[in-house]
Amino acid sequence: MKNSLTLLSGLILMLTAGFARAQDADTTKAGWFHHDMHDIAGTFQIQATYRFTYMGPLNRILAADGLPTLGNNDIWLNLSMNHIHNNWIVEDGVGFTPWTTASANGIKTSFNQYQAFIKLGYNVAQNGSFRAFPFAGVNVSAAVLNIEDNNHIKSTSDFSTELTNSSISKTFYQPNFGIDLGGGFDYLIRVGDKTMDCFTIERSIPIGVRAGYYINAAHGDWRVDNNYRLGNGPYKNQSQFFIAVNIGLGYTLKK
Repeated sequence: MKNSLTLLSGLILMLTAGFARAQDADTTKAGWFHHDMHDIAGTFQIQATYRFTYMGPLNRILAADGLPTLGNNDIWLNLSMNHIHNNWIVEDGVGFTPWTTASANGIKTSFNQYQAFIKLGYNVAQNGSFRAFPFAGVNVSAAVLNIEDNNHIKSTSDFSTELTNSSISKTFYQPNFGIDLGGGFDYLIRVGDKTMDCFTIERSIPIGVRAGYYINAAHGDWRVDNNYRLGNGPYKNQSQFFIAVNIGLGYTLKK
């Protein structure tokens, strides 16, 4: 945890210095955006990310309780945007992993994950056809485990009886906080410009890749119902390398 706090502190200092540099670069500018709308660009994009999720501790507990064990849950599907100004790139988004499920003896187990993230990068490429940038960011996520006990919840067609049925059907979740460190590359395919009033919008289709390391800086207790915390849960540090590919619709504003 001490190392994670050191990394987080360094990230915060880097973000602060980055924004300060962006503001001080031109005293006529007012913050991130300014009156002449110079060098503002962005992208709406979809991403597919591979990051290994270690399922061993969870599956050992499921197996010990006679419940179906689960397969891999390593592919993340994300919707994201990046906002570009004077070589600074902010990328934010949300994503999820598709459910992985298993069934046996009337019991169904399901598992997936959700995340939200933001990254700050700096474009080091002096070329209008592509971007290359190191980045650092933060990530909040949750792992979700659902148990469906069909032996009990579907054992009667009577409403009153169902109200008092004993069932192991439950939904569990575990919050996580992470740090993303890595680099990205986007190749821009130009698709024509559009002029509006005194602005020209240069449109493109960015195709890119992101790669780096996810640091699972903090993972919380597993919880059930109304945020009730549970001890002795299936813990495992999920720090892993990741790689992502993305495609989107990009724009650059020119006055």
